[in-house]
Formats: sequence, C-alpha cells, structure tokens
Amino acid sequence: MKSLLSFALLFMAIPPGQSGVVAPAISSEGLPVTVLSIKWFKDRQTIEQSSNNSPAAAMIPQNKNFERNRRANNSPGERDPNLDTIDGRSAALEKAVQESRAAKPVDGFAYRVKVHNATAKPIEVIFWEYQFKESATAAPLLRRQFLCGVAVKSGKDKELQAFSLSGPQDVVSVNILAQKSGSTGAEEAVINRVEFADGSIWQRKDWNFGEVRLGYARAIATPWGTEMCRGL
Repeated sequence: MKSLLSFALLFMAIPPGQSGVVAPAISSEGLPVTVLSIKWFKDRQTIEQSSNNSPAAAMIPQNKNFERNRRANNSPGERDPNLDTIDGRSAALEKAVQESRAAKPVDGFAYRVKVHNATAKPIEVIFWEYQFKESATAAPLLRRQFLCGVAVKSGKDKELQAFSLSGPQDVVSVNILAQKSGSTGAEEAVINRVEFADGSIWQRKDWNFGEVRLGYARAIATPWGTEMCRGL
C-alpha cells in the first residue's frame, strides 16, 4: 500500500491542469496481468471499523487552558470543551454508529478474480472491474470496480477478493441471472490499471481514471485494515 498512498498524495495535491510536477509515465502496451478465473457469490462479512477516521477536534480558545488546568483543578463533572464543538459532536455520533454496526455482519456479495503477473516486475496496486453482459461481445450492463493494494511477484498468481453491498440483481436484464450457471460469456473481469513497485504504471487505453476519481478518494480516505480490496 505504500505506493498507493504516495500516489494518492501526489494525485490529490496537483490541481487539474497545473504543471510543475512530473507524473509517472503511463503505458498501455500489452497486458501485464492475465485473468485466470472469476466468480461472485452472496456473502456475509463484518465490515472493519477504523479507529483513526474521526474528525480532528476543532481548535478553540478553551483548549489552551483546559489541559493545563485539568490536573490542578480536576473537579467532579468537569467536561472537555472539545465535546461541545461541532467536530466533537460529529465524532461522538460517528463512533456510536460504528460501534452499533461493528458486531453485526453485513449481507453483500463477494467478487473474486485470480490473476497472473506476466511481467518481470512486482505489482503493488491493481484497479479492476467485474462486468456483467448479455453476451461476450455485448457492452457491459453493469460494472463493479475495485481498487486492490496487493503484492504480486513476477510470474506469480494471486486471487483478488473484494466485497460489495451491491450485487448483480441491479442489472436491468434478467438474462444475466438466468445464464449465471451455464454461460461463460455473460461475465468478465477486466484489468483497468496496474501500478508496479518501481513506480511504473500500465493503464487500459479505453479506461479513464477520472471516472473513479471520487470513489478513489473515498477508498483511500481511511486507513486500510486487513482487507485486500475496496470498491470504487
């Protein structure tokens, strides 16, 4: 995840159209990752809650004296002034919501793809999507996009595992679900972008990073736990 976070900071720090910072060169030649197998299924998982995503306490004049006087004048019922700020109340509410959800598994869908690193360079980040189609040559009716921070050594295979609350039942055509067990042309996993350990990047020609800009910002906004992938 080191390169993912460093790229995120670089990407977010450069306003659109501003020059002066050299972005990594992006290649679209060849296909560095081969898809070996794909599958999806209903699943139930407990969503990990980060303890570091609460808003920072607002700076108010009372802060300067509160900590200094707290120990000397520690009277019963004394209240931290930060708790009465908007940020403080928001943090308390967010904490309560997270704690209420922490022990409750969430019903959703697991999307998995097994990939092979066909290059001589180790991979650190993969952007990919699960597509649902009516036929192998048809345009996708539905796309589930994911960002994975995963190490894949040269010549090695890796199964990418992603969890989403959204499933294929959102597809307008019921033909996809009818073909689930027998058709191989109705579903496909597509690799959109690969970031290597040496800083080089491969990206699919007809994929636009801008279309997942907001999802990407949400995915990296909080510290990652043990999960391999996050939805975009």
